[in-house]
Amino acid sequence: MLEEAKLSVGQVAKRCGVKISTLHFYEQIGLIKSLRNQGNQRRYKREVLRRISVIKAAQKMGVTLEEVKVAFANLPDKRTPTKDDWQQLSRFWQQGLNQKIAYLEKLRDSLDGCIGCGCLSMKSCPIYNPEDILASENTGPVLLERDNN
Repeated sequence: MLEEAKLSVGQVAKRCGVKISTLHFYEQIGLIKSLRNQGNQRRYKREVLRRISVIKAAQKMGVTLEEVKVAFANLPDKRTPTKDDWQQLSRFWQQGLNQKIAYLEKLRDSLDGCIGCGCLSMKSCPIYNPEDILASENTGPVLLERDNN
């Protein structure tokens, strides 16, 4: 039996702890979908609550909406993620999260000194960059961006 779309936008927003405009945005970029009733009002199936929960959990982990969209698009029949789907998605996102964690740890450990930008604005820079030689490598915090593995 097909589930009837009967949740209003306000009900979904309240239940998920998001603004109505957020639901409209998620719908606009293809993360969720609604149907329209006879009065042309948005109505959602209950499964949208799980989709939004996955979106919010992913965002709290630092996963972008684009990455969520790609993950959702790869689900069979673009269905709402199941418990097994979530386990697969979370394992997939773990690699990116581990990279972000390593970068943040490196940044944390560099906060009391130069962050590797080469600006030479500190009187005693622990990472001296004469003649801005790092500019030839890249922009921004070059030394933090280096892979030291």
